[in-house]
This record gives sequence, structure tokens and C-alpha cells, in this order.
Amino acid sequence: MPRRSLWKGSFLDAFLFRMKKNREQIDSRKIWSRRSSISPEFVDCSVLIYNGKTPVRCKITDGKVGHKFGEFAFTRSSKTNRVKGRKGINPV
Repeated sequence: MPRRSLWKGSFLDAFLFRMKKNREQIDSRKIWSRRSSISPEFVDCSVLIYNGKTPVRCKITDGKVGHKFGEFAFTRSSKTNRVKGRKGINPV
């Protein structure tokens, strides 16, 4: 899997870089930057990650450090077999 070069460091948007210094600003903030990496300063914070339609609440834990914010806000709904909602089919 291709990665970012180690000498560049992890990507973090400019507004998140400013926000990580002040911990009170992080809690319950909307994050539109799905491409930014989660840094250790965000641990134990609850953030709202935008998925293209609505913000999704996500609690940041130790296991999520190093991943991208976008990995935890799914953009597509799951498709299941919705038999009850179909019209025109007569149940036997």
C-alpha cells in the first residue's frame, strides 16, 4: 500500500494543526478534512466528521491514531434486502 514518505511526516490540515494546541476547541468540532491523519493530541476527544451529507460523531481512541479521519465516517449507506417496502409484489 503506498504511503507518505517518512521524512514528510503525517498530513494535518492547517486549521487542525492550530486547533490541536487548544484542547477545548477539539471537543465536538466539525471536521471536513477527511484526508488529515489523527495525531495523539486528539485521543479521548469526540469529533464530528463530515461524510458528504451529515456530520458523524466519532470518539477518538488510541487505536485510531495514525489513521485518517475519513476512515471512520462512512460515505455510503449499506444496502440490505428490503422486502417489506416493495410495492407491487403480493405476498403469498
